[in-house]
Amino acid sequence: MEKTKPAAPSSVPRHVAIIMDGNNRWAKKRLLPGVAGHKAGVDAVRAVIEVCAESGVEVLTLFAFSSENWQRPAEEVGALMELFFSALRREAKRLNENNISLRIIGDRSRFHPELQAAMREAEALTAGNNRFILQIAANYGGQWDIAQAAQRLAREVQAGHLRPEDITPGLLQTCLATGELPLPDLCIRTGGEHRISNFLLWQLAYAELYFSDLYWPDFKHEAMRNALADFASRQRRFGKTSEQVEAGARA
Repeated sequence: MEKTKPAAPSSVPRHVAIIMDGNNRWAKKRLLPGVAGHKAGVDAVRAVIEVCAESGVEVLTLFAFSSENWQRPAEEVGALMELFFSALRREAKRLNENNISLRIIGDRSRFHPELQAAMREAEALTAGNNRFILQIAANYGGQWDIAQAAQRLAREVQAGHLRPEDITPGLLQTCLATGELPLPDLCIRTGGEHRISNFLLWQLAYAELYFSDLYWPDFKHEAMRNALADFASRQRRFGKTSEQVEAGARA
């Protein structure tokens, strides 16, 4: 198969968000335990980071563990937590060496204190890096994110620092877990499913959606380049007509 060339710099999304789906099915297909798929998925994470950083993407957000994933079998959740802990310790050094900043978003309160400490250490180690931002969504849910932003603003109103009429979409957006980072331009989901599963519900309002049948461990360099090339081929209208967009591009 001929490899797709990387998208032109002017057509590269600033922020890519990915729902890494299909780890369990990848493992089951090979008669392996589910956690084997998650371990294999680490290589895909490295590959996607490499392509995004080389292509000029500024932010990559990966949906690692949703607030609904606690409902999975206790054995699998425990194995995932161990994998997350070891990956944090190992990969943080690699990210730091490559001038990549790590951020973790989501409700950390349910994680073991030792894992919470590892999160803080990894973020602190990479805090000064500015080549690229890797954002991991862990115990994250889009509905939780909007609710915590609303609570934050409600406390400001209650304290008298804000009036209800001061609350705008733009202000609420700055209170989301993603803060003032650019909104995702492209959301990718692997594994053949066509839904966003409570991921970045507010932030994905105008993102381009890209669905791949590949299981996450198989989504490597070429697959990521193909997704970026597909994004580059699309016309983003944001409510305008094609003619308006084209006229604006010529101006």
